[in-house]
Amino acid sequence: MEITVNKNGTELTLSPIGKLDTATSPQLQAAVDENISGVTGLTFNLEKLVYLSSAGLRVLMSAQKTMNKQGEMVITNVNEDIMDIFDMTGLTDVFKIV
Repeated sequence: MEITVNKNGTELTLSPIGKLDTATSPQLQAAVDENISGVTGLTFNLEKLVYLSSAGLRVLMSAQKTMNKQGEMVITNVNEDIMDIFDMTGLTDVFKIV
């Protein structure tokens, strides 16, 4: 998996590319941990994400928990398969998905 990181002041956009699973979720968690300090707006751009496992969901939920304290998190460009995962897990009520 590849992750594009774009930080502009207090705005952070993370764009994972490929599969977000048990093997790759530590990579995304590290990108969040390294960049989230001082961020008030976090965006996950999932345009090029083709697979999301429960390990990946944990990273997103952890980021959401942090952002509940310091700002807002948005998930964008979710494909139909990933949206089905959010729907089935009830996370559409937790995440702001646009």
